[in-house]
Amino acid sequence: MLDMLINCRLCPRRCGVNRLKGESGFCGAADRVVVAKAFAHRWEEPCISGDSGSGTVFFSGCNLRCVFCQNYRISQEWFGRAVGEDDLVEIFLRLQAKGVHNINLVTPTIYTPQVAEALKKARSKGLFIPVVWNSNSYENPEALKMLEGLVDVYLPDIKYFDGAAARRYSRAGDYFDRAAPAVLEMYRQVGEPVFDYKGIIKRGLIIRHLVLPGLKEDSKKILEWIKSNLPRGVYISLMSQYMPCYRAGEFPEINRVLSTGEYEEVIEYFFELGLENGFAQEEGSNSVKYVPDFDLEGIP
Repeated sequence: MLDMLINCRLCPRRCGVNRLKGESGFCGAADRVVVAKAFAHRWEEPCISGDSGSGTVFFSGCNLRCVFCQNYRISQEWFGRAVGEDDLVEIFLRLQAKGVHNINLVTPTIYTPQVAEALKKARSKGLFIPVVWNSNSYENPEALKMLEGLVDVYLPDIKYFDGAAARRYSRAGDYFDRAAPAVLEMYRQVGEPVFDYKGIIKRGLIIRHLVLPGLKEDSKKILEWIKSNLPRGVYISLMSQYMPCYRAGEFPEINRVLSTGEYEEVIEYFFELGLENGFAQEEGSNSVKYVPDFDLEGIP
């Protein structure tokens, strides 16, 4: 698996650098995995956090450049600590020992082969709870195939339908053209959600979408695509937590919170399309109190 890092083509950018020799491409990652925090996260969707929390591992670095990223300290500024494969295994098993419902891997795409190897070793050492792949959807289906049988729940965030918005805010004009086949590959692997008797997800696909200020029509197009390309059993999590962070002040049109009317219109369209399964966020979710304090908690 690690040979994919010799001529790196893990994500749609296909930079072609030799990361095993310390080279880095657009994302900035080389051969070592960098992690910023690993803890029991209680602010995910109810079926993921449950009453015991989700064993969330935040990876540093990203293959997008979202100007509004709430986690910019780790995604863009690279706060974190380099860890080895055995360290990752230890992180996973320690979280499981705390009684969390799952292992939740946040923005792991740029480390796909390393994480896959660590998951294999962790399974051999007794990891039995579900693994959640929590990504930005800007992925290559061929790289995702490395995760088949290792990831139980895919939690991709489809950010944009419109290429101009994706280019302006995340430097990825081909975003939707790449994200759509990646999400279909995720569905092929895990199918529709399956829950236990407590309502905790054990397997399946949940698609997230963060509604952005001024882009409600873009949100509607994403919902239309989901309706046309995936079965009704797939869940959609519509998020209202946008707040102007990081460099959002440089873009006046998104330098504001999402209005209640914008969000409600997207929710209404969800039902107009005949979609049934999903989650919505309560008013007040756009607060810094829900942004984790990245302090290397849980990192050896």
